[in-house]
Amino acid sequence: MTVTPYMISRRRLLASAGAFVAVAAIGNLYPVEAMAQANNVAASLATDGPFTRSTVAEIARRLSRVPFAAPTSRLPEVLENLTYDQYRDIRFKSAASVWADDGLPFKLQLFHPGFYFKEPIEVAIVKDGQASHLPYSTNMFDFGPLVPKGIPDTDIGFAGIRVHGPINKPEYFDEILVFQGASYFRAVGRGQIYGISARGLAIKTAEPEGEEFPIFRAFWVETPIKEGDTIVLHALLDSPSAAGAYRFTIRPGYPTTMDVEATLFPRADLTKVGLAPGTSMYFFGSNDRIGIDDFRPEVHDSDGLLMVNGRGERLWRPLSNPSTLQISAFVDAGPRGFGLMQRNRVFDNYEDLEASYEARPSLWVEPVGDWGQGAVTLVEIPTNSEVHDNIVCYWQPKDTIAAGTEYAFAYRLSWGGDPQYVAGGMVVAGTRIGRAILDGDSPPRRIVIDFAPPLPLDGKPAPEPKATVTASKGKISHVGLIPNPKLGEGWRVNFQLDPEDATLVELRVVLDFPDERPAETWVYRWTA
Repeated sequence: MTVTPYMISRRRLLASAGAFVAVAAIGNLYPVEAMAQANNVAASLATDGPFTRSTVAEIARRLSRVPFAAPTSRLPEVLENLTYDQYRDIRFKSAASVWADDGLPFKLQLFHPGFYFKEPIEVAIVKDGQASHLPYSTNMFDFGPLVPKGIPDTDIGFAGIRVHGPINKPEYFDEILVFQGASYFRAVGRGQIYGISARGLAIKTAEPEGEEFPIFRAFWVETPIKEGDTIVLHALLDSPSAAGAYRFTIRPGYPTTMDVEATLFPRADLTKVGLAPGTSMYFFGSNDRIGIDDFRPEVHDSDGLLMVNGRGERLWRPLSNPSTLQISAFVDAGPRGFGLMQRNRVFDNYEDLEASYEARPSLWVEPVGDWGQGAVTLVEIPTNSEVHDNIVCYWQPKDTIAAGTEYAFAYRLSWGGDPQYVAGGMVVAGTRIGRAILDGDSPPRRIVIDFAPPLPLDGKPAPEPKATVTASKGKISHVGLIPNPKLGEGWRVNFQLDPEDATLVELRVVLDFPDERPAETWVYRWTA
């Protein structure tokens, strides 16, 4: 099993970007069939010319009809072997931002190619139905003393894009979102810092034959209107198995929302594909501290998977850092939403002044239309450090997306906090696991789950519920239910699990209230 894709330093670069750099673009002014015979010579994709909503889809459709071709780097020799420190010493000039002096609500900045990002990503600016290629220039960047001299001023493309806007203060343009590396991107809500990443598409995640990483090869960014609060960008996705066209409509705030419209054009049958994937990090928490020697109580970008299935049931699955690779599939039809949440927002639970994990965004995926049958799939990869992204979540359709077809889907991403709270409802406020026997070794585990109302109860205190605890294996005992006044009108469920000979146990806790108020269902996979 190859897990290298997730083992790139998170504090140095955008998570997982380094191993999966984007490839050079191919021209839409030339027949794609001719391109395939051009011995992988890169031509322009993001060219000058008319642009409509269908432009990127037409390019993706034509690309899908020929075999995938990854062009070689066009970097000049002086940039081929930059170190991390040298790459960090290249900085984009704020004054060179697109729309810097236009009085618009957004500014666009670019990433320099080099280090892990050696293949060019092309960019065009769209205005009044016309696309204008944005050429690279050394005048866009400041090159520090660590950077080798002699970089030629030729159009070598970019490594990615980032959007700035006044999300926190009207007078200051903060960085709001980044697209860099493969099809990875991430954003923040108001008052937050970067954490979880999203991707355009996941293919063969955690499969023995190795994962395939589609890439965004080119971007077309629409010029925003002065009176608006929205920016629209288009991206061309490509990989050996599929091409695709993506349209992102982005509204910063709390949460920052992205309406995503996508069409896939498979080159091969997509049998192991993940839609709307998110990638995050979970090192340890209150439910998973065995063997941890760290001054901080918890370390994670996300602490749970939240799902609202097609029946409207709201499920909470705490994340874990397992000893072996774990894949969980929650079969569903017509999912209403899912995502990796950072629910714990109290600094005292992290005590990290540098990482500020309490300020990392949750990422909620809300399908538009009926996504049919499939499964919310959660991949948990063992890690011994917080610098590794080890959590992946996505929707896997039940049916194969056949080669030669066109597959359109849409969804909304919300970067912020937990979604869809219901007044009077109960959500899981904490999961704690430890020894059940206080003297000596303790194979039995004590599991404690807190439920609390996230919104006021409208003057109607929650009546005492009934707690039902089930396990796929082992033995459940000592089930208790008590009020938790520290969480307002909260309740605490605790029980003992004796796994007996089992090394994996699926657990489930359901609270039933006499007045039928909604409560999250707690689900968990315990592993030895």
